Amino acid sequence: MRANTIRYETFEANGSSRIGSRLATSLTLTAMSLGYGVVQLDVTIVNTALDTMGRTLGGGVAELQWVVSAYTIAFAAFILTAGALGDRIGAKRIFMAGFAIFTAASLACALSPNATVLIGARLVQGLAAAILVPNSLALLNHAYADDRARGRAVAVWAAGASLALTAGPFVGGALITLVGWRAIFLVNLPIGLAGLWLSWRHASETTRARSREIDLPGQLAAIGALGLLAGAIIEAGAVGWNHPAVIAAFAASAVLAALFVWRESRTAQPMLPLSLFSHRLFTLTTIVGLLVNIAIYGLIFVLSLYFQRINGLSAWWTGLAFVPMMGAVLPVNLLAPRLAERIGPCPTIAAGACISAFGCLGLVRIEAGTSYWAIFAQMIAISGGLGLLVPPLTSTLLGSVEKARSGVAAGVLNATRQTGSVLGVALFGSLIASDRTFMTGLHQALIISAAVLLIAAAVIGLGARATTRAM
Repeated sequence: MRANTIRYETFEANGSSRIGSRLATSLTLTAMSLGYGVVQLDVTIVNTALDTMGRTLGGGVAELQWVVSAYTIAFAAFILTAGALGDRIGAKRIFMAGFAIFTAASLACALSPNATVLIGARLVQGLAAAILVPNSLALLNHAYADDRARGRAVAVWAAGASLALTAGPFVGGALITLVGWRAIFLVNLPIGLAGLWLSWRHASETTRARSREIDLPGQLAAIGALGLLAGAIIEAGAVGWNHPAVIAAFAASAVLAALFVWRESRTAQPMLPLSLFSHRLFTLTTIVGLLVNIAIYGLIFVLSLYFQRINGLSAWWTGLAFVPMMGAVLPVNLLAPRLAERIGPCPTIAAGACISAFGCLGLVRIEAGTSYWAIFAQMIAISGGLGLLVPPLTSTLLGSVEKARSGVAAGVLNATRQTGSVLGVALFGSLIASDRTFMTGLHQALIISAAVLLIAAAVIGLGARATTRAM
């Protein structure tokens, strides 16, 4: 009788332990999803507030470009180093620090008295976003030992981000209408506190790799090169492309970019291993990621201002206008892998880029006062093409390198795409620098976007064909 009691107690304890372990793993996934979700939420939620923030804080188009670009510059520049920092110190510690910084920076954004303070707070937000993304993936990789379970967890993590991306314009429009633009940053506070608590209680720390070095000179060169390049393009819209300060900024950016490449080719532990680019498909998909984000995210910035400044829509209606566009991405994301299995990943990427390009060309005749329903299908085509190309783009890039380097490869893709977003917002914003030339600038942005997307389709299509012949 005593032996039976002991066996029952042991079974009960083991069962409770397994349930507790599964619960902790699920709550870790929740925390990681909140981390990635809040990063994606802030990518789109801010666009609906641009006009309102400009009128409240007294900023022009250049200041609004910096509000968006400060976030993406820091995100792009720090993401590779943030992953290395997590490896060295522990992903849980770094992830929690990133969440705390993001939450505090969001509060600073909400309380900003002027555009300068807001831009500074957005820069800190972008730094925190760079910390959150790679370390959330590292903690998921640590929490799920089984490959199949890990794959499902990553799918949930990505789906949560897509939902946040889709909800951003709608939530932003509602908050601005009901409370004011500062509320779009305050909404991050409860998300941040929940993510911090769940991470502290349930996430387990990763093994520290103290031998992993931080490439500080490379990091500083990358920040300087990207920041000066974006700054030169943004300010060129206001002072002219031949202004001495603009020319000097372009020159300094080129010098720093060259120093960055030189540094990365010589250091033992580079933040950007140049050897990755010896893989042809890795290089091709990286270029496509850069080009696609120049077009898509630059257009989202310009269209946000078009709806509000030219067509006079409120933040609420502007948010609603973007919901179908953002909402089209998720279902097409789910369709993309099946199509890639049928026709191949590279043709699927090329098809997605062409669909987005045709959507841009369909919008070229847009004018002030054009009906929303006259441009609805074109906006869906732009976002649907993006949804079609991203999954095979990501999987092709990861499959082009050894599994041991997949984390670094994913970081490079994220950094490159964010760099594209910075350049797109900077370039297209400079084209619409004044209300008088807004529509001309919008038409130019659409033509440039179509050209860039068609170049991306050609790069992946012709490049992949050459790779197949070489094999």
